[in-house]
Amino acid sequence: MEYTSEIRKATDPIYKKISKAMPEIEWSIHAPYIYKINELKKKKNAVILAHNYQTPEIYHGISDFSADSLALAIEASKTKADLIIMCGVHFMAETAKLMNPNKKVLLPDMRAGCSLSSSITGEDVRNLKKKYPNVPVVSYVNTSADVKAETDICCTSANAVKIVNSLGVKKVIFLPDDYLAKYVASQTNVEIISWKGTCEVHEKFTDEEINEIRKNNPGLKVIAHPECPPDVIKASDFTGSTSGMIKYVKDNQPEKVMMVTECSMSDNVQIDNPDVKFIKPCNLCPHMKRITLPKILECLENETNEIVMSDEVIKKARKSVERMTKIGR
Repeated sequence: MEYTSEIRKATDPIYKKISKAMPEIEWSIHAPYIYKINELKKKKNAVILAHNYQTPEIYHGISDFSADSLALAIEASKTKADLIIMCGVHFMAETAKLMNPNKKVLLPDMRAGCSLSSSITGEDVRNLKKKYPNVPVVSYVNTSADVKAETDICCTSANAVKIVNSLGVKKVIFLPDDYLAKYVASQTNVEIISWKGTCEVHEKFTDEEINEIRKNNPGLKVIAHPECPPDVIKASDFTGSTSGMIKYVKDNQPEKVMMVTECSMSDNVQIDNPDVKFIKPCNLCPHMKRITLPKILECLENETNEIVMSDEVIKKARKSVERMTKIGR
């Protein structure tokens, strides 16, 4: 696509914001797509939702709302748009559909999955409920609609502890992230029955890596996601959800910070906090990186890759998400 003077003028305010994170030669490739997507979404009354792990040209260039999983679910439930494009992974698009059963929800690449979501099935949950009768099931939002349909209430990393405590019980089944379950268990007196799912991005970090980086960067603040292994959380200065990590940087403005999470999130937060130096040993999410501007444009033009679920699954799964959104953070 040609990078014309008209496109340059229309997209220049966006580029000025992200220029420190992207060379101009790279921007000249992205800008025509951004221009066309932003024009087309107006014509089609479409809204583009983007997760924090999306690349800067998507996160800052075309999204109408960019946030963590909980905020995206809430925003999806409020939108007046006819068409929802989810720039994230499959379970996020499913969640948007649950909140908008009568609207068309599209995912630019249907292969954009999640190691946590694929680690457990609805049948697995039914078997757990037989093994632990009358024990409520709390499922991380990083799960399929089939799992959510077997769940009492969903949670995100932002409100997992609050959700567990809100149930007023002594024991819960917490699915599927084993590391998040361990973190929640350390923050509550409720007994946690966990599952052995892990996030392939966060499980790769180690405390040895963090300690070595600290030695080379005096005064460094390390903030970690609760999907990380316990030794990584212990080696960090702060642990929080993606929204919690963003707030920490914004409020504290550390001289140097390392965000122990997905790479693009560090890029996006750095753009919004130019006075903070980001140390960036990070891991890429291969699923999030399947979402690209050309795929978003094709999806928007042709309205392909629609999320389709049965009415029964939508009805059952929606209840667990709605209970989560009512409790909030």
